[in-house]
Amino acid sequence: MIVEIKNVNKDYIQGKMSVNVLKDINLSVDKGEYIAIMGPSGSGKTTLMNIIGCLDVQTSGEYLLENQDVSKVNDDKMSDIRNQKIGFVFQQFHLLPKLNAMENVALPLLYRGYEKEERMKLASEALEKVGLGERKKFMPNQLSGGQCQRVAIARAIAGNPILLLADEPTGALDTKSGEQVMELFKKLNDEGATIIMITHEQEIAEHANKIYYIRDGMLRKEK
Repeated sequence: MIVEIKNVNKDYIQGKMSVNVLKDINLSVDKGEYIAIMGPSGSGKTTLMNIIGCLDVQTSGEYLLENQDVSKVNDDKMSDIRNQKIGFVFQQFHLLPKLNAMENVALPLLYRGYEKEERMKLASEALEKVGLGERKKFMPNQLSGGQCQRVAIARAIAGNPILLLADEPTGALDTKSGEQVMELFKKLNDEGATIIMITHEQEIAEHANKIYYIRDGMLRKEK
């Protein structure tokens, strides 16, 4: 089991009121699964993603990542877990404009303690895997939107994380580029990657093997 969420609630304080954003969420994700979580704006899907990605902590309930209760670790350890175990792909690519594709992919590996030679080797291999082997030295402004997202995916997978977490990964792309990114996720999943994708588009969610729907902070399985 990679992800196990048990009766998770998340409350936020607004003024003098407590707002229950997530309500008794339960979710299990096994190694090699590819799931989509769908929901409209304000449904709680971003809050759930932040908890799964160790960017936030639930108010109550349990979140186990590889059987480790991440809510019980300190901030430094939480940061280590994010860096070492989770690969993030966001709607906006978050590439550094002054670094080329390979340098962008290699940068997170620096924080994981890899030596330069190993960083560049892993970055090169990741770019080859996403079909950008010929564009390793290209700057972000020399790449299309779809290519920038593939660089971001290469960056996410370069350190071989146990979980790939994608938040609206096609939201900034045209239809053709979006389909290419979805084909890449399918390929990565076929190779063993565990993927959780957040989206509001049914057509995108259909690429996953399981679909969950979140509304008003409550999660249910659709497919």
